[in-house]
Amino acid sequence: MTPDTAVRHQDHADHDAWGRLNPRLFLVNLSVVATPLATFAATTVITGGEINLQVLITLASFLMTCLVISGISTMRLLTTRYRVTDDRVELHKGWFFRSERSIPVDRIRSVDLTANPLHRIFGLTSLKVATGDQASSGGGLSLDGLSVRDAEALREQLSELRHARQGLATADPDSDATLAELDWAWLRYAPLTLWGVGGVFIAVGSVYRTLHEMKIDPLELGIVKDIEDRFGSVPLWYGILVTLLVIVVVGVAGSTATFIEGWGGYRLDRPETGLLRVRRGLLVTRSVSIEEKRLRGAEVAEPLLLRWAGGARLKAVASGLGDEDENSSRSRLTPPVPLALARRIAADVLRETDSPTTAAELAPHPRAALRRRINRALIWSVLLAAPFVGLGLWLTPVLVHTGWITAVVLFAAGVAFAFDAYRNLGHAVHGPYLVTRAGTFTRRTVAVQRDGIIGWSITRSVFQRRAGLLTLGAATAVGNGVYKVRDVRVGDGLAFAEETVPGLLAPFIERVPAGH
Repeated sequence: MTPDTAVRHQDHADHDAWGRLNPRLFLVNLSVVATPLATFAATTVITGGEINLQVLITLASFLMTCLVISGISTMRLLTTRYRVTDDRVELHKGWFFRSERSIPVDRIRSVDLTANPLHRIFGLTSLKVATGDQASSGGGLSLDGLSVRDAEALREQLSELRHARQGLATADPDSDATLAELDWAWLRYAPLTLWGVGGVFIAVGSVYRTLHEMKIDPLELGIVKDIEDRFGSVPLWYGILVTLLVIVVVGVAGSTATFIEGWGGYRLDRPETGLLRVRRGLLVTRSVSIEEKRLRGAEVAEPLLLRWAGGARLKAVASGLGDEDENSSRSRLTPPVPLALARRIAADVLRETDSPTTAAELAPHPRAALRRRINRALIWSVLLAAPFVGLGLWLTPVLVHTGWITAVVLFAAGVAFAFDAYRNLGHAVHGPYLVTRAGTFTRRTVAVQRDGIIGWSITRSVFQRRAGLLTLGAATAVGNGVYKVRDVRVGDGLAFAEETVPGLLAPFIERVPAGH
């Protein structure tokens, strides 16, 4: 059996043949071991050849860790076997701790492919068969180290088996099933995220901690000394301003690079009937499949900076995408794109003429909801300014002035956000969909199918009871699990629940006769 022919099922007898991972996975393991050696070389250059005992111990520990990881991967290469029969996928792996798993074809929800840079160098990829279990330790199986050709063949074979057993038709090969492709004009939205700036602090902190563990003082390095000698005499405000500017520039560059790496080669299409597939990634390639019969809606998310620029992101509201972390990653249907395009793609994905996230006339919420948000801004302003005032009464009047000025500024900003949050509130019933919108730092408009709502949750805080409000939560088995309609009047909320899913809430409502 050649390396690229681990899976070949050309006739019924081939179903009993066991496949193995590609031998090139051993080269990937050798590359992992090379990482600490490169780190040692870089450390030698940074320190000018002065390597102390602590550095050697740290690097030796790193090398041992990489050797253990490489050994585990090599053991997986030697012991993993898999095969596909007419009705199931079987996986056997392990030597000391033997593991055997068998998944019926009927339970397969998606077959995803992921390849990191090392895998791509050697022409390998990882294949994950998901069964839709929400727990991270649930069903499914992974094959880490197949050739790209074998992985694609295995995915096609599983798709054919699933279609044959479920009686599904295949897509017309002459039809254009592409819903969206990467447009490099979207790159203008890449810097509009806080992750780039936050990533700068995370990277600097990680490097500092690593050098500190090696007993290397970053402030004593030659390049830092040179900067201090050149710019040590500049005013403090100027140094702070330049530092912030550098952080912003590096953060924007990092956000742009992250966008290019994460969404390079992006394509959303229907490769076959009843299936959506998202392909993306420049260095780490990803291919995620979502069954349309498990798709229950769509979510348009507009982070604050992205919203100001007229952009948005689209996510699928679907079941069978794994636990919370997996769902957050696998439900992404688009990168940051123009808002109108996100809504159009939502309509195409849901097979609707108009996107339910825009066609619905959202009902406004009562003014009491605005008062709640203004009161919340006032409370936080007072709490954050109180320590300055307290210390000022004890130490110096300067802190008192600092406190009340801080309170005024925070309250003004809080009121602005409160009005924005209130304007973003809305809910409606649009055909087969419940539509709800809320949020200011990230405004989310969610359309979820009404027949997927399995229950209602009603919450009322002390302040909501005084204001005559409640928060209505639509419980579903998809996406986040509960989609909330926040701060509506009690009567309006109960009537809306009855209109959305007639009869579901009726057994729990006591009707009050007119005039009482």
